[in-house]
Amino acid sequence: MKEELVAPCGMNCSLCVNYQFYKGDLNKEGFHKTYCPGCIPRGENCTHMGYKCRLLGEGLVRFCFQCEKYPCKDLKSLDKRYREKYHRSMLENLEEIRLEGMDAFLKNQNPEMDLPKLWRTQVRT
Repeated sequence: MKEELVAPCGMNCSLCVNYQFYKGDLNKEGFHKTYCPGCIPRGENCTHMGYKCRLLGEGLVRFCFQCEKYPCKDLKSLDKRYREKYHRSMLENLEEIRLEGMDAFLKNQNPEMDLPKLWRTQVRT
């Protein structure tokens, strides 16, 4: 996993269904999903919360934990949806990055998490 696939909110973009569709160009197989290369690779500081948070929107912080309002209610809400959909926590990701550093976080990301079985069943139903 590449560092650029870790969004400011702590999302591991490589788990996202829209990233997986982009990576595998899966619409060629008859799907109709929006492609997304991730927040950072496409030049967005944060596509989920950048419009709500001036610091993220203007690129003044790399990660939400660098903000004095961390964790804000919007991030908590986003984390709840991420946990329900991907069974991972953005807040836990951010804490790991904050406490252990990006290199340790990246090493702990399981490459088998790519293309999770969970979203395969969600997409086809």
